Amino acid sequence: MDLTSYGTHSMRRTKATLIYKKTKNLRAVQIFHGHTNLESTVRYPGIEVDDVLEISETMDI
Repeated sequence: MDLTSYGTHSMRRTKATLIYKKTKNLRAVQIFHGHTNLESTVRYPGIEVDDVLEISETMDI
């Protein structure tokens, strides 16, 4: 694999997506990115805001 074709942003986004897919835990993704606002975190795993709101209502953050 040629890592020169990947940037740090795409790697962080991929890692966030993998964390979310494995755990379904947006808080884990939020901590990984160091975000203070959950809405900033939503963009990384590639899910819709409605999905996030539904999930977030079932967990304590």
